[in-house]
Amino acid sequence: MCYHAAVAATYAQLENHYQKPFEGDYFPSFTAKSDIVGYHFNGFSFPFMPIIGSNKMNTIESGQWGLIPAWTNDLQQANLLRAQTLNAKSETVFEKPSFKNSIQRQRCLIPVTGFFEWQTQVNNTKLPHYIFFPKQAIFSLAGISADWFSQSENKWYKTFSILTTDANTLMAKIHNSKMRMPCILTREQEEDWVNPDLSMHELIRFFKPFDTLTMEAHPISNIITRKSKLSNVPEVLKPIQPPLGDLFA
Repeated sequence: MCYHAAVAATYAQLENHYQKPFEGDYFPSFTAKSDIVGYHFNGFSFPFMPIIGSNKMNTIESGQWGLIPAWTNDLQQANLLRAQTLNAKSETVFEKPSFKNSIQRQRCLIPVTGFFEWQTQVNNTKLPHYIFFPKQAIFSLAGISADWFSQSENKWYKTFSILTTDANTLMAKIHNSKMRMPCILTREQEEDWVNPDLSMHELIRFFKPFDTLTMEAHPISNIITRKSKLSNVPEVLKPIQPPLGDLFA
């Protein structure tokens, strides 16, 4: 699965990479384009992250992680649902009520510089790892989005979910409990993914494990899970010496 991600790039770098401007009104904390977007986003805090949607392909806008389907009745139901929709399994995305409209009509790119996953050790402890592309600082995850209007708040929510697929060789060693990984897009696939005219059969070809040889990973410290420490810091990405018995060593 994919519940933690990094966008350790500036707003200006994202604009340059995708050749699209930010819609600044969607970023309450947006101060300068030289700011780093975020070293660590925890999906369970439902953070706002940059997305590029099929219905607004010329700009980078903000979406909140945790998809709220358009048919959601109220805020209480929305809060229950979005904790369960951080990820969407590609194998069932066309069937699930929460996802089937979005996969057909509202696909999006989710820019990241890496993501995090935990490896189960021989003593049953969990060792966090950072997964990234050494030759490509910014890359896109395949996502779906939804727009929901909260009547009680008189407010629109733009939300998203990250698609997942079977793990490749690298991710199977790291995410060795469930053996899943996010659906990663090549640069050539990005424009196709947000093409609103693609059929179900054309979309299924995106649901494959990414090439292991282009990816790297290293173990990181437990800063990422300590509630007493801020995890949105550069140190969260730094490699550590793996402990004795690390299955990935």
